This record gives sequence, C-alpha cells and structure tokens, in this order.
Amino acid sequence: MKLQAPQFQALFTPGLRSVAELFEKKNYELRIAGGAVRDLLSGVTPQDIDFATTATPAEMKEMFTAAGVRLINNKGEKHGTITARLHEQNFEITTLRIDVVTDGRHAEVEFTTDWHKDAERRDLTVNSMFLGLDGTLYDFFNGYEDLKSKKIRFVGKAAERIQEDYLRILRYFRFYGRIAEEPGDHEPNTLQAIRENAKGLAGISGERIWVELKKILLGNHVSHLVQLMYELDIAQYIGLPLDGNLEEFARVSKNIQNLSPKPMTVLTSLFKGKDDVTNLDLRLKISKEEKNLGLFLVKHRQELTKAPGPEPLRPYQDFLMDSREANTNSKILELLKYQGEEQLLKEMQEWTVPSFPVSGHDLRKMGVSSGKEIGTALQQLRDEWKKSGYHMDKEELLSCLKKL
Repeated sequence: MKLQAPQFQALFTPGLRSVAELFEKKNYELRIAGGAVRDLLSGVTPQDIDFATTATPAEMKEMFTAAGVRLINNKGEKHGTITARLHEQNFEITTLRIDVVTDGRHAEVEFTTDWHKDAERRDLTVNSMFLGLDGTLYDFFNGYEDLKSKKIRFVGKAAERIQEDYLRILRYFRFYGRIAEEPGDHEPNTLQAIRENAKGLAGISGERIWVELKKILLGNHVSHLVQLMYELDIAQYIGLPLDGNLEEFARVSKNIQNLSPKPMTVLTSLFKGKDDVTNLDLRLKISKEEKNLGLFLVKHRQELTKAPGPEPLRPYQDFLMDSREANTNSKILELLKYQGEEQLLKEMQEWTVPSFPVSGHDLRKMGVSSGKEIGTALQQLRDEWKKSGYHMDKEELLSCLKKL
C-alpha cells in the first residue's frame, strides 16, 4: 500500500527534503518509524517523528559533517541515534538494531540492515511499522490490520516482549486506552503473560512508571484498565494501594470524562487516606505539586461541597478567600472536576477573585491608630465583607465600621 494522505505530504518541509537527498545520494535507506507511522495511518498529524536507517551512526556523522550539517545531542549515539539540525528543524535518526542482551530494563544492541529484525524487537504491532518517504508501508506483523480493527497485540510472543522491558506491560494498557474501541477486548494469552510477569515492574524506576500511568489515567477505558491492574496483580508493584477503592474510582472516572482533569485528580479516587498518597510518592517520585493536590483532594473531597440554595459556589469561594496557600484556586477546580460539578466548575473558572477594598491606611484616616486595633477592625470588616458575598464596597464597609 502507498500512503498519500495530506498529513503525510505536510511532513515534507525543506529540512526533510534536504535530509532525504543526503541519504539517497549515499544509497542509505531512510524510513519513518514507530508511532509516527501509526498516527499517519490513523489520519493524525504526528507530534514527533522518528526515522530509522540502514546507515550506522559513524556513517551518518561522516555524511552530515561533510555536508556541513549541525549535529546536536550526542547522548543517543551509543544507542544508534543521531540528531541532525537542518532548516531550524531537528531530525532524530536511529540505525536499525537487534537486541543482543536484555535485562527487563535496558538492552545491549548491535546494528543491522535488516528491517524485519528491527521491527521484531518493537513492543506492539501497531508500533512496529515503517513508512518509506515515497509512501510505501512496510508492515511485517500485521500492524495496519490491527490498527484498523483497533486491536492491541504484542509483536510475536507477549511474554518475550515483556521480559525485554517490563514497562511494556503499562505501554500495552496505555495504547489499549488510546486505540481499542471496547473495554475487555484482550487476548487471553496476553493477559496471562502480563499476570505472569507483573512482578518485573518492581524493578522499573518510579519515574518511568509514572510517565506511562499518567497517560493511562487520561485515556479511554480507564476504569476497566485500573481494575485489570488489580486483577492481574500489577497494582502493588507500581505504588497503588492494595485495597484501592475501585467503586469510587469507577464513579469519579465517569464524572470527569469531559472535564480535562489532571492525572492525580483521577488517581486520588482510589485512595482512602493520606498514607496512600505518601506511599505513591515513595514509589513513583511524583512532583510536589502532584502530591499536594492528592493530599488536598483526600482531605476536602467529602466536606467541601456545594451549598444548598441560591449560592452553591459559596463554600468553595469562602475556602479560597480564607486560604493562605499557593495554588488553592487550581486545587478547587480539580476538586469540582472530581465531584463531577461541571456547571459549578464553569462558574468558578469565570469567577474573578475580588480584592478586599479596605486597607490599614483607610482606618488610620478614620482615626484608628494602634496596630492591634487596626488588625482587629480589618478582620471584623473582612467577616462582614464575606457575609455579603464579597459585594460590599469600601464606603459600605467603612460605614459599617462606625456601627461596630
């Protein structure tokens, strides 16, 4: 098959044309690889484009240097990746590889010119395709068929692929949540391989796990996938509580489907208390902001709720006005998402935090001189202002002070 989609044609910038010419001149093959091919076949413009080639890193360096092309970031070189910069654009190009030794986390590789062998070491069929610059699709493991029928399968034997890098268990879940149409459409032998190898996740760094887990939490079928993590004995190895509240998780993940929550907002619904947030942090090294959000939601999700009557938003507004902490506004917005309060969320997003109209200077002008008295008077006026729903202006408050 040959792809001629507009998204594919749009890739041919002056930079890519120049790169293609250099490779053609030297008779090295160059193709688009992995996720970008999957995106293009789905009619999506890829965010990142990886290229694969039969040229070795040394051959690429020599070719680019001779042409006066700038090379950046030498870190990828030992894995076979060269990054060239042409026409204000970076091109990440990796030599075809075979895994020689794998330990479940890293692989020692050697270079090859065999496209089939390189495809064989990739994780999922939908990520194992190549696309020639003329639009020809190279698909050794029926990735295109799986993509069209929305199936997520490992390349070759699932257990072998997983044992090369245990993080692939979570990548399976992530792509299932992105591509599969229905929850529960898994091959039994795939689930069996995941169950048998779940313990391997214990050796994967928390940072790598958190990157994948966050993407799973924002994808489709999240309630089904997290339940599966418990059924397949994965949860305990990735920092999730052993007795996670799956009912609450199902309810909240339904609440926030269209509200663009933060991953932590979704995940907190599994937690019963602050210890669960602390344990997650110990395992996954989440950011301070993420940890604080988790602790905030666990603490306030039940008692900070809408008021009955004409001002449902008042409890949230009052909480925000009384808070001395940073980022309280964004935490309250996440709480409203958690609670599924779509209308209140919109109102809160549109609400401008009012500034208290009276200062100590105003009170001095009225003859209040001692610092202590000023502090007390300001607090009393603040309380009156709060009672009015933050509507009283300076004049009203100051005349109120005379009565007080």
